[in-house]
Amino acid sequence: MTSQPHAQPPHPQTPGPPPGCPAHGGGDPVPLMGPRFHTDLEGVYRDMRRTHGPVVPVVLPGDVPSWLVIGYKEMYQVTTDSTLFPRDVGLWNQWETLPEDWPLRPMVGQRMPSVYFTVGEEHRRHLTMVQDALERVGHVELRRSTESIADGLIDRFCGAGEAEVISAYAKPLAVLALARMLGFPESDDEALIHSLGAMADGGADAIGGFDHSLELMGRLVGHKKTTPGADVVSYMVTHPEPFSDQEYTLDLMAITAAGYLPTADWIGNSVRLMLTDDRFAASLTGGRHSVPEAMNEVLWEDTPTQILAGRWAARDTRLGGQSIKAGDMLLLGLAGANADPAAHDPGSSADGLRNSNFAHFAFSHGEFQCPFPAQEIAEIIARTGIEVLLDRLPGLDLAVPADTLARRPSPFLRGMTVLPVQFAPTPAYGG
Repeated sequence: MTSQPHAQPPHPQTPGPPPGCPAHGGGDPVPLMGPRFHTDLEGVYRDMRRTHGPVVPVVLPGDVPSWLVIGYKEMYQVTTDSTLFPRDVGLWNQWETLPEDWPLRPMVGQRMPSVYFTVGEEHRRHLTMVQDALERVGHVELRRSTESIADGLIDRFCGAGEAEVISAYAKPLAVLALARMLGFPESDDEALIHSLGAMADGGADAIGGFDHSLELMGRLVGHKKTTPGADVVSYMVTHPEPFSDQEYTLDLMAITAAGYLPTADWIGNSVRLMLTDDRFAASLTGGRHSVPEAMNEVLWEDTPTQILAGRWAARDTRLGGQSIKAGDMLLLGLAGANADPAAHDPGSSADGLRNSNFAHFAFSHGEFQCPFPAQEIAEIIARTGIEVLLDRLPGLDLAVPADTLARRPSPFLRGMTVLPVQFAPTPAYGG
């Protein structure tokens, strides 16, 4: 779970990189789109690192320039120094040239009264309220609720002997587990699945999905202010520090949108790893010891949130050998930094660091990282979902060759588009 509300951009034809882009002071920036981001991601970052080093000039759709930080040391510096690299979108030196219909506006955001888009003392005020509410979530009850939802979803397909894990299980499980925790009524389930899915997919109905989601959340905030219960939204609206209904609603949107797709992709990417890598075969025969190892390796090697926007340079500076101008945007290349060879012991085994070390950037880092209670919640939902799936479906295996599996065509969010599986048919728990 990251602390950014994701809206996946459309995927227009990528223009050629503009030579000598002014914001980069010359040189050819790398287009941050294209099929290699889901067919050869390792090669993409290797080529970037070889050509440009740990800080890469990139161009976003619409010829919008930025910097992509893929060095582990540089990522630590940027996310730690919030004075030099604040998360203040108002500093961006591209606003005057940015088209109103630029497809990545929802990802970059604007100054809004929410936990994600505020800075300084105002950010800390929102963060305290959100974090206090999330810390009150009972982990035992969350696991039980997630197990119940997982069983209900599996009951729908367990007798068929085949299923598509992403659409039939991982995505609805993430939405429904979050919905129960937040306090949404079951009557909103289908609407939430549809609207959040549309928003995350970034298609023609993405804005409509966002608006409908916001409407559902505003309605929930109003209800919980008069009828609070044992749920996160009730904890938010009864917090001692007062907030407006708009602030509550936008903070709720940040929690929900940031938790939905990354958690679903954590499930999908982990199941894919366990079905395609012999090291995790033990878990498929009833053992549990490999599940957390697979989940941690995914956070290192295949993290759901690949790139976050971002930080903005408060003044002219240098980073990773590059000259950064005041107002330049820096994209946080979480996956690139995780893969930085400088961060790994060359004398260790290929997977030694990942299985025993949690110093990855999957949840970002520093003042604006995903709050720790949110990380715990995402881990509980994802691990519970994986374990129930393995328990319920004996002989679980891929239904297609592994090399035919397709990923979402985005450099920002990395997950499977589909994950077809087969298994021995079993009766539904619900009869």
